[in-house]
Amino acid sequence: MAVILIRADASPTIGTGHVMRCLAVAEALRDQGHEALFAAVESTPAIDRRLSADGFRHVSIAGPVGQAADLAATRSLLRREHGMAVMLDGYRFGEAYRVGLQAAGARVLAWDDLGDGTPLHADLVVNAAPQAAALPYDAMAPGAVLLLGPGYAPLRREVRLAAQEPRRAIADRPVLLVTFGGSDPLGLTGPVLQALAKERPDGCRIVAVVGGSNPRAKEVAAEVAALAADGVSVEIDCPRMGALMADCGLAVSAGGGTMGELAALAVPTLLVVTADNQAMASGDAAELGWCTAVDARGCDPAKAAAVIAGRALALWADAGQRQRMQDAATALPLDGDGAVRIASALTGPALKPGSAARRRTALA
Repeated sequence: MAVILIRADASPTIGTGHVMRCLAVAEALRDQGHEALFAAVESTPAIDRRLSADGFRHVSIAGPVGQAADLAATRSLLRREHGMAVMLDGYRFGEAYRVGLQAAGARVLAWDDLGDGTPLHADLVVNAAPQAAALPYDAMAPGAVLLLGPGYAPLRREVRLAAQEPRRAIADRPVLLVTFGGSDPLGLTGPVLQALAKERPDGCRIVAVVGGSNPRAKEVAAEVAALAADGVSVEIDCPRMGALMADCGLAVSAGGGTMGELAALAVPTLLVVTADNQAMASGDAAELGWCTAVDARGCDPAKAAAVIAGRALALWADAGQRQRMQDAATALPLDGDGAVRIASALTGPALKPGSAARRRTALA
């Protein structure tokens, strides 16, 4: 059994996506007989509860994030736990931190969504975006094993299991899902729900999933209760996301980690770009035809909500278009085993830099 350290943070400001996609790989690691240990400078009570409920150890370490105390604490934890590898997920780890972490001797896996040329100092790199193989990772992480493309989308077990069920036609998927991740930093859930509720189509059930790390969670639930609108509901920290997504004939979702889950379940989706790191992958995904995208960065929440709701209602009214989007998603090279592949690469024998085997890790 190997011990894998997962260094990722969560907060209402940065969201919970870093931890959640690592959680998918942690499940796969455990299935393969290894132990995953989460370490965070910043976390939320909801994330801590989720990790505990799933049976994963998690510890708080010294900060600030990405600074010397963080690096020292992470290296100390690696030594104490005899960790053979560390997964690093976040945008606040500078080059000095990355150099120091790799010098600790454990295998380093770096998650990346940007491909902006920043040196990663990693032994493995994961980017599940459709066009990730075109990014300059040979320069960013020379000699690293590259785990690129939708074949490496990390899906949690409940989503993988739901994705194995037969697809239902659009006419048999009556739910319009609204979800802006674990914390919804732009505060879009409430305004979008109110705009949709005013013109909810017949036969459409609108469900908003709000993460427990969202500081407005209770406020959103109260707003929906005040609407007293039939067919509109809110779930906080939904424990059955896979089954819920399988019921969805359309999703309105932030363009983060949920994107891969929606694609795997062939859910036609309106992606909302809420952060810079979501823009490239959302644009690439929209070109594949299973989703469309709208950019909400820098917009007033009320105005953004009106645009988002208008786009969503137009898509809901066009069942033929949504069926074509579902068909496009079904054709994607996304079999749900991305987390398993990542776990196997992280703990398996190292590949020689530049080898043919290394290049084949880039799945389109």
